[in-house]
Amino acid sequence: MTGIISPDSEKRLVFASGRAHPELAKDVARELGTEIIPTSAYDFANGEIYVRFGESVRGADVFVLQSHTSPINQWIMEQLIMCDALKRASAKTITVVQPFYGYGRQDKKHRGREPISARLMADLFKTAGADRMMSVDLHTSQAQGFFDGPVDHLWAMPLLTDYVRTRVNVADVTVVSPDAGRIRVAEQWATRLGDAPLAFIHKTRDIHQPNMSAANRVVGDVEGRSCVLVDDLIDTGGTIAAAVRVLLDAGAKDVIVAATHGVLSDPAPQRLQECGAREVVVTDTLPIASDKQFSKLTVLSIAPLLARAIREVFDDGSVTSLFDGNA
Repeated sequence: MTGIISPDSEKRLVFASGRAHPELAKDVARELGTEIIPTSAYDFANGEIYVRFGESVRGADVFVLQSHTSPINQWIMEQLIMCDALKRASAKTITVVQPFYGYGRQDKKHRGREPISARLMADLFKTAGADRMMSVDLHTSQAQGFFDGPVDHLWAMPLLTDYVRTRVNVADVTVVSPDAGRIRVAEQWATRLGDAPLAFIHKTRDIHQPNMSAANRVVGDVEGRSCVLVDDLIDTGGTIAAAVRVLLDAGAKDVIVAATHGVLSDPAPQRLQECGAREVVVTDTLPIASDKQFSKLTVLSIAPLLARAIREVFDDGSVTSLFDGNA
């Protein structure tokens, strides 16, 4: 039988995965020292999804992984159906592991008659049977409050900063936020990079146009500095590419871009390759197809972090201890 049995033989961990990112699922299973539970999943002719688990999950603590990548609605629906199947199969607990939380950017109303889709997502998974949610670098931390149950908000920052340290001289680094709203995250980066100085890009955004913003000028001194431009995700790459050019025009020595989620919708790969950045670093919370990859792209594995967090939850440990060293 697939899974991990705890030493007291009263608990059983089962790891399940949807079809969105099989490579990540295999890596997490390897880190856990288990196998992915056999699952039948396919699409009917009209697009409806069918899921059936090949083994009993009765009484098991099930962790079901799905990356909310394109086509995002299909993979979200598949994970919801998987939760429903697990609930009806008498799983003891169901934890949805969403490395990238779909609709996370729609977390508030900018204008009247708009939805708060990030809250709707949480409600859908609760209704489907999820007892717990786990995600990496939510677009806004307060989205944790949308789900009526425990939420494990994991940080990719330690992974990213450890890598960036190997690529720069920290004495010459300035950490740059792509806008004023993400200064708090940039401050945390700066602390981890030896109390590096901060700067941010002043930009304007048209709320009527998705994925459109204008980078205007740098606030802070970047002349002669190696800039680390940090964000939670890169979608079409327009904001980041423009920010890189503004930094170079302001005298930055070079620029490394670091982000957790590489959405990389077209034309992001071309924009990022040609914007002047020395390197673009992301994690594999989302699959990056071969036609989305480019020579300046570095992809770091998030699997060890997800596996450690899953283990802590299963063993009734502390997920927080993964980041602050305290139980």
